Amino acid sequence: MRRQAPHPGAAAVRGGGRSGRATGRGLDGVIAILMRLLWPLINASQALFTVVWSALWIPIALLSSLVARDRRVGLAFARRVWSPGILWAAITRLEVEGSERFAGGGPCFFVANHQSWLDVPALFVALRRPVLFVAKRELARVPFMGRYIGAMGMVFIDRSHRQDSARSVGQATERLRQGWSVVSFPEGTRSRDLQVHAFKTATFAAAIEAGVPVVPVAIEGAGRALPPEGWHPRPGRIRVLFGEPISTAGLDRADRAALAERAEGEVRALLARLRSE
Repeated sequence: MRRQAPHPGAAAVRGGGRSGRATGRGLDGVIAILMRLLWPLINASQALFTVVWSALWIPIALLSSLVARDRRVGLAFARRVWSPGILWAAITRLEVEGSERFAGGGPCFFVANHQSWLDVPALFVALRRPVLFVAKRELARVPFMGRYIGAMGMVFIDRSHRQDSARSVGQATERLRQGWSVVSFPEGTRSRDLQVHAFKTATFAAAIEAGVPVVPVAIEGAGRALPPEGWHPRPGRIRVLFGEPISTAGLDRADRAALAERAEGEVRALLARLRSE
């Protein structure tokens, strides 16, 4: 029985497939090289945009609050204009889950893990309500930003000085009693390994004294989108997951360590859930 000769184009087709794959790999390699070369320029442009964007909108927010005699106007600029612009420049996509758990509208004390500077604009957008942050004392010296933080009535804290820390807790308590929601990063600084570290207990006294619920919050992806060291944003997704509010009814200041420990455990569990999905 005579074997049929292969079609003349068969070898060409097989060879073309190999050639196509090789060409595709070559193109991918060229693109990768170009991105490595261009990415420092992209990062530089992102940094420039962030500075210019902040220098433009922060004075407008301050002036608007002054004219309206209402700090909520300045906070609305942060939530609706400044923060979305910062996240856009960082090429990040924000996903929020669990905000219905505190939809009642009353003041809350939000406690979150801290991976990146991007945590702040992410929470401004995710919370969709006027909020005040507990900020490190050294941020008061940052141009534009320090002035804005102070004018909006946010709370500066230096946890290394007990007297300053106690005064800051008193200010946070007053803000909560006035009906403001407050956001704190109880780890005290950004986590370089992206894990949750021990929560400092001082600011939890504010929630207890004001009698407001503590809402645990997990943030995932911000540390990869903008690592704590340097300014090298990378495109990615930031996810914010709100947990069930923890009641402070019946607690006193002596219970703040136990409350902090419980909130830390909740944040760890929420973060583990995000990472498992």
